[in-house]
Amino acid sequence: MRVLVYGRQFKEKDQPYIQELFDSLAEAEVEIHVYTPYFEEIKKHICFKTSCITFDSYHDFSTRRIDFAVVLGGDGTMLSGVTLVRDSGVPMLGINLGRMGFLATTDKQQVRDAIDKLVNNRFVIIERVMLYMESNPRLFGEMPYALNDCTLLKRDTSSMITIHTYLNGDYLNSYWADGLIIATPTGSTGYSLSCGGPVVFPGSGNFVITPVAPHNLNVRPIVISDESVISFEIEGRAENFICSLDSRFELINAHHQIALRKNDFKTRLIQLQDITFLNTIREKLGWGEDVRN
Repeated sequence: MRVLVYGRQFKEKDQPYIQELFDSLAEAEVEIHVYTPYFEEIKKHICFKTSCITFDSYHDFSTRRIDFAVVLGGDGTMLSGVTLVRDSGVPMLGINLGRMGFLATTDKQQVRDAIDKLVNNRFVIIERVMLYMESNPRLFGEMPYALNDCTLLKRDTSSMITIHTYLNGDYLNSYWADGLIIATPTGSTGYSLSCGGPVVFPGSGNFVITPVAPHNLNVRPIVISDESVISFEIEGRAENFICSLDSRFELINAHHQIALRKNDFKTRLIQLQDITFLNTIREKLGWGEDVRN
């Protein structure tokens, strides 16, 4: 078995959990590949019981057979990992060293148990729908896709913007707001949720359109089919606006033509035995808990 370990930065408080991960992989006789920038971060802090092979970029997937990617960090690191894995089809397992953990669902206290389940095939692979952006001029280079969401936002303290929105070419609405979020079911528990959007279950076949601080109080989040093509015309007093895909962003202006649709490939996530989406949202959102006592 070949496992790629991916992370973005080393924190001293995480050292015991990172060490346990590498110890567990070595004991399971797994061939360990480590994302090169992360290896440079951790090599002075971790004792490696077996040699590791560095992994430079997405293009290495074409020359190496990687079975799984283990991502160390929070949900932001998982989203960053998506830009490395891309369409390689390699499933990702998130070890949560951050806070919320909707994507990085494995608790850092359970590292050894997680690796045991991984090497003994006690897991299922679930596929998550992504967004794909078509734009003119082109945005986001080779990675015009997002697992969580796309946002169109005003800049800093500028006045609200107007986003004319169309579904499959038909006029939907003009949003006078600070911005607009288009979220996948995966992203429905992120920025969209904090702006009043609904929780959408994976596999439901939907996208969510959620306005950010809308000027009209009768404007609310809506759920649409993920077979829709959503296009936009943006205007405002400022010259530039912000367009983001997950944690990446670019500046755009009123001349940009932008449309969103379902991506051609999906992100594959490892769901370990006894960890389900329902377990995760109940724990993270505190459902079923009586906080009055």
